[in-house]
Amino acid sequence: MSRPAAPGPLKQAPPPLRVDTARVVLALTALWALALVVLLLLGDRVDRVWTWTCVAGIVLAGVGLAVMRRQGQLGPRR
Repeated sequence: MSRPAAPGPLKQAPPPLRVDTARVVLALTALWALALVVLLLLGDRVDRVWTWTCVAGIVLAGVGLAVMRRQGQLGPRR
């Protein structure tokens, strides 16, 4: 018993989107920072895990930007 041949692609894949990833990362980092400020203003009324989640989001965004710069996705350093 032989297997039937797999059907080929029906249409071409669309071209990749051109997105300014640095701008997206910076915008989302700003949202993490805003959430951190709100949580710090709320003080002891919220669980500290949310504060550390915001800190982790900001730190990971910084790591992501560093990786993008190292890979040459952000352009040359000034």
